[in-house]
Amino acid sequence: MIRMETVDLYELYPQPERGPGGQLTVYALSPIPKVDPNRRFPAVLILPGGAYSWVSSREAEPVAMRFVARGFSCFVLNYSCAPCRFPVALREAALAMRYIRDCADELHIDSRHVAALGFSAGGHLCGTLGTLFDAQEVSDIATPSVIRPDALILCYPVSVSQGRTHRDSFVNLCGDDAELMDRLSLDRLIRHDMMPVFLWHTRTDGSVPVDGTIRLAAALAEKDVPFAFHVFADGRHGLATGDDLVYRRDDLPPVSDGVRDWPELAIRFLWEQGFHIQDGE
Repeated sequence: MIRMETVDLYELYPQPERGPGGQLTVYALSPIPKVDPNRRFPAVLILPGGAYSWVSSREAEPVAMRFVARGFSCFVLNYSCAPCRFPVALREAALAMRYIRDCADELHIDSRHVAALGFSAGGHLCGTLGTLFDAQEVSDIATPSVIRPDALILCYPVSVSQGRTHRDSFVNLCGDDAELMDRLSLDRLIRHDMMPVFLWHTRTDGSVPVDGTIRLAAALAEKDVPFAFHVFADGRHGLATGDDLVYRRDDLPPVSDGVRDWPELAIRFLWEQGFHIQDGE
């Protein structure tokens, strides 16, 4: 069984100010009593893309269903976008992590194995969640250990604010604050105590150049952070699952062999980090 509902994080956790987003859609697995009523499931917080201008439905429920089918409870965050600026979306992502861990017993979640997965600008949000979990901007929401994901999955992320990048995403997030853009470049935020990271991109992405993800992988290597990095030869931006679940059959994007297998690659990476269904004692 899957427990499905949408919760308003601002109603659960009143804040001094709120954005228009903050709705979290829950796809929580329930244990089968005859198998083990005390089972706990790993979880994934999904942050769709949209250039910090909108939140893509293509990168929401269809992705959640791929992970639910493999034993992960999923949570999709509709976060606030422009004209809201940093740190509104980050605070909402932190609230989502708090909700997942606060409700771990009720939702049969293994609170030690909660990953965050993001696409494009949502990948940037995911990256800031994985590096700024102890920042002053979220310190009033929960302790760092509650906010911190246990793994990251970054899908064609907006990674860097300098050079070949998707500048509109940073403008939507930061306005004209160049100093803040520099601060929020993910390659500059990488830290030694980060969680494992899975990254993928396509070489022919015409909207968010792969260059930034290559630089991000280099920064992870420099800090000795465990990571896996897949660059596929061909595929346009915003693929999501890249199949006829999210595209018309007469508009299926041409992609290299293996691109549509990225969810399985990411799931296997999570398995390597211990993200398994936990049976009761």
